[in-house]
Amino acid sequence: MTEVLYDVIVAKDVMVPMRDGVELATDLYFPAQDGKKAEGKFPAVFHRTPYDKSDVERNGGYGRFFAQRGYVAVYQDCRGTFRSGGDVNFLIPEAEDGYDALMWIDQQAWSDGQVGSWGTSWSGWTQTAMAALGPPNLKAMVPNMSGSDAHESSVRQGGALELRFLAWAFWHSAANTQEKLKADPAVDGALNLGAASFADWLTRMPLRKGQTQLKVVPPYEKWAFDLLTRADYDDYWQHPSYAPALFWDDFPNVPTLIIGGWYDSYTRSTCNNYIGLSARQKGPVRMLMGPWTHGSNTLELSYAGDVEFGADAALDSFRDLHLRYFDSALKGRDTGEADAPPVRIFIMGGGGGYRTSGGRLFHGGRWRDEETWPLARTQYTKYYLHGDGMLALQGPAADGGDTVYRFDPANPVPSIGGNVSSLSAIGPLPRGVPDSMHAPWRARVQQIMEPGGFDQTEGPQFYGCKPPYLPLGSRPDVLVFETAPLAEDVEVTGPIEVELWVSSTAPDTDFTAKLIDVYPPSEWYPEGYALNLSDSIARLRYRNGRERGEMLSPGEVAKLVITLYPTSNLFVAGHRIRLDISSSNFPRFDVNPNTGDPIGRERRRAGADNRVCHDAARPSHIVLPIVPA
Repeated sequence: MTEVLYDVIVAKDVMVPMRDGVELATDLYFPAQDGKKAEGKFPAVFHRTPYDKSDVERNGGYGRFFAQRGYVAVYQDCRGTFRSGGDVNFLIPEAEDGYDALMWIDQQAWSDGQVGSWGTSWSGWTQTAMAALGPPNLKAMVPNMSGSDAHESSVRQGGALELRFLAWAFWHSAANTQEKLKADPAVDGALNLGAASFADWLTRMPLRKGQTQLKVVPPYEKWAFDLLTRADYDDYWQHPSYAPALFWDDFPNVPTLIIGGWYDSYTRSTCNNYIGLSARQKGPVRMLMGPWTHGSNTLELSYAGDVEFGADAALDSFRDLHLRYFDSALKGRDTGEADAPPVRIFIMGGGGGYRTSGGRLFHGGRWRDEETWPLARTQYTKYYLHGDGMLALQGPAADGGDTVYRFDPANPVPSIGGNVSSLSAIGPLPRGVPDSMHAPWRARVQQIMEPGGFDQTEGPQFYGCKPPYLPLGSRPDVLVFETAPLAEDVEVTGPIEVELWVSSTAPDTDFTAKLIDVYPPSEWYPEGYALNLSDSIARLRYRNGRERGEMLSPGEVAKLVITLYPTSNLFVAGHRIRLDISSSNFPRFDVNPNTGDPIGRERRRAGADNRVCHDAARPSHIVLPIVPA
């Protein structure tokens, strides 16, 4: 770690004007000597956040850390949040606002004309959004766990909505202390004093305008219902803030470190951003993928959910990684980052499966450096579904038949772990605290759905599960296909697709897929352990393209492709590779009513008999990226 060179002087709430006159609150952390700002020009490190810039600094300390080492650290509250002006509008303002803020930095006497951006999640989107407009002074980027195409994955996925973003509207509006938003004290009270939890609203889906507490915060209600109801891929989803992938050609050609996790909510986007940018730029562009769940602090943890990967899985210091990267990219120092491999991934698995002292399954794993993504030596291999529940390399017989199950949208399959984030609810104000201004949001937000790896067995800790808490695979609406015990280790690393031949008695329905590593019974887990690795969903009406929904005639057989998030896992000899097929995964995704009505506006639900074919003419299968030993 670079030694401390400077003291720090902070300028709080500098109001930076945007092109439309709205001013955004910005904190500046300056290198200082002898009680004064240090003379000279410095590179800037820039972080834009909807989560309260002051709170971000209290919990991470990046501002002072960078200023002490010769950077001007710039923090900015995004539009409509906390100390900034304007109205929040999900991600839409981030492209222009970020670009304008970069131009403001360029005009400051202390700027040397170089800016490095950093941040996670929304603060990752802020980086790619402004990069899509080609700012000339953006010289390095470290987007951690952010999006590439919101409609393809991360906001919507396969036509379905990730309900975490509706949850975000509820808890963030309650936590947001922006003066304009809560000029009337009754607004803060309506959101924080006895308001229904989002966990309760999940029982009343789809939401109705004017019927939830969002009615007192119209900017939130508007975009929440846009996300809920705008299922077709249209111009709305092609804004650079939503779809930076459409603007990769316009990104500055600068060093870019793209970071993600196998259990993150943006895994597919992370890999796609690397593929798209590395093909276009000399940057250089790099990708770091660990076994992590969503967040910044999670990169310094060695576990995800109920699964332990070993001490090597955790970064020693995420903040130090940023410093090494910016010192190399912005100051030309030899920190080793310039010589790092293009791709560094963590291959999960191989740990033995014992129960740790922390009560987690020890899945283990190791780091490996690669030159490409996907890996050039990948052997894309089809594993076929069979009527007896087998998943095999051999294709099905001509009379392989099909499997029919009943999907009841009133009784969806509960989500147990996976690639999710921010599917949370905010708790009540502490006793004696009058408003949200005096109750930091981090201490009040509680997860409705835990991310990461878990045994796929119901339990009281998982939303929607009911006694007697049995394995998910025992449900009649979950089809389980698994291999025989593996004779040798099999590594699966890369993108994954499931191709199903399906029909339904409904004009529209959903199909879900989940890849699972099945541990055999052991002294630590006498019933074995079914570890989720990746999952996804596809809405049948979008089988021919996401631009426009098309209903299916009853009994008509159609091909449906489900794109799972990429992963990297070593299936150890003796384990089984398992694929679960169903029609719901709730509350991770919204539930299809099976009626064909406009999604997000429906008032009816109907059961459906859904059919998965597995014969020679219609060979449903999963394509696994096998990496040779």
